[in-house]
Amino acid sequence: MEFFCYHRDRHDSLALRDELLAEHWSYMDRYAEEMIARGPTFADDGDTPTGSVHIVDLPDAAAARAFAFDEPNYQAGVYRDVLLRRWRNTLGRTMWDFSGGRTGGSRYLVLGLGAGQAADLAVSPDRDELIAYGPLLSDDDTTWLGTAALVRASDPDRARAVLTPGRYAEIEVHNWAFGGRPS
Repeated sequence: MEFFCYHRDRHDSLALRDELLAEHWSYMDRYAEEMIARGPTFADDGDTPTGSVHIVDLPDAAAARAFAFDEPNYQAGVYRDVLLRRWRNTLGRTMWDFSGGRTGGSRYLVLGLGAGQAADLAVSPDRDELIAYGPLLSDDDTTWLGTAALVRASDPDRARAVLTPGRYAEIEVHNWAFGGRPS
């Protein structure tokens, strides 16, 4: 079962986040085989972390909750909240399979929170710019709750355009970068 997890940073938690970086990476190393995508989100300055995205393939919802809430930054209070939802890997690949690689161009997390009928279940025609894409679903995998995408785009408006305007209660666009240990 695939899950989308977005830990959002608490205001003024950067020093604590930095202090726990090695613990965070060690924790995530335990999930390397299950990881579909990962990486931090940033404020508009492009430097200040605002959250952490992890898309993982885990056995069940209990394992996903343990993954999200046992994470060292969460335990220490770095994060203000966690969005954890079932997710479907519409592209059928990991971020490491993205042909655009880790560098070149801007990357974004686009998060559409659902309102009403399901939208954007089919993959966008701009598939080559999609790093990860899929619907957010209820725990029982039956109700569409939104769409989450990681996308390479020239600017936030282009990134937002991967989702259909007017079909969501809200669409968030966050600066995002490939995560993991530096090589």
